[in-house]
Amino acid sequence: MDAFANQEDENGVIAESSAFVKGELPAEYSVPPKIDSEVEVLHEKVTKQVIKEGHGQKPSKYSTCFIHYRGWSESTQHKFEDTWQEQRPIEMVLGKEKKEMTGLAIGVANMKDGERALLRVGWELGYGEEGSFSFPNVPPRADLVYEVELIGFDETKEGKARSDMTVEERIGAADRRKMDGNVLFQQEKLEEAMQQYEMAIAYMGDDFMFQLFGKYRDMALAVKNPCHLNMAACLIKLNRYEEAIGQCTIVLTEDENNVKALFRRGKSRAALGQTDAAKEDFQKARKYAPEDKAIARELRLLAEHDKVVYQKQKELYKGIFGPRPEPRSSNMRSGNLLILIWQWLLSLFYGLVNLFKRKSPKSD
Repeated sequence: MDAFANQEDENGVIAESSAFVKGELPAEYSVPPKIDSEVEVLHEKVTKQVIKEGHGQKPSKYSTCFIHYRGWSESTQHKFEDTWQEQRPIEMVLGKEKKEMTGLAIGVANMKDGERALLRVGWELGYGEEGSFSFPNVPPRADLVYEVELIGFDETKEGKARSDMTVEERIGAADRRKMDGNVLFQQEKLEEAMQQYEMAIAYMGDDFMFQLFGKYRDMALAVKNPCHLNMAACLIKLNRYEEAIGQCTIVLTEDENNVKALFRRGKSRAALGQTDAAKEDFQKARKYAPEDKAIARELRLLAEHDKVVYQKQKELYKGIFGPRPEPRSSNMRSGNLLILIWQWLLSLFYGLVNLFKRKSPKSD
């Protein structure tokens, strides 16, 4: 059963409650964060400091780990990669990682689900003597700093990576993660639920989806799109509206008329004050679900908001420009005109008198 079913109306649109849960994202650091926690020595060339505690067990050798990370060259403080910014977690099979990720893998192997940590890795376990050709910001013999989050991991004895799985295996693994996420959502464990959804999505990356056609693509989207939508529902509860918009937009790229995606993106845009864009989403959603009460309610709230804004603007302009002057009566205008004519005639008369005096001959 879908974890969101008890919150949906007959048309399947979530009517989120007004109760929100606090949440946070890793900050957009341009340089490594400064951490005060205890330094743990994992290896002669690898240390770890915990930023956020995780839960559960640590992954074992050959576990398939899904991580987000950003990396810097320690000497230059230049950032060379950021998977959070790219919104694409990477997959790492412990014990089968690339040589340049040996130090990173040692750190990940000593982390728990959901843990975020700062790792410092010596150049010997990073990009080595020559540095990185792919990342020019990594010079030769560069010690590295990583901020890493272990989203989750799958225990597989043979260390089977996604690329080695059949289509059915990958979709099945993603669906299991989605169901685990739904259980956590029901328990209000939103951060943990999102980890499961993100892992499910990682099984169906762009490279994988690009190769699918027909029924297999439909099968994959039937798992992938609900994960994005469920992520959006969690993010709305966490007041992380920009990210929720991003998740909904991914779904709308595949299915431009998806009512849930339009509704949740509209909710997020409205919360950010983007009322015109929100109204556009709700109106399109209503086109495909005309009887839906939640959509009608959101449109009504936007209309009431617009009315309040209009009244405030009206009062503001009234205060700036003041009341309009009362129009003068026609009798007053006629009287003023006669006075002006009379003044002009007097000026003309005195002017003629002065001219006559200057031209008259003087007596001896």
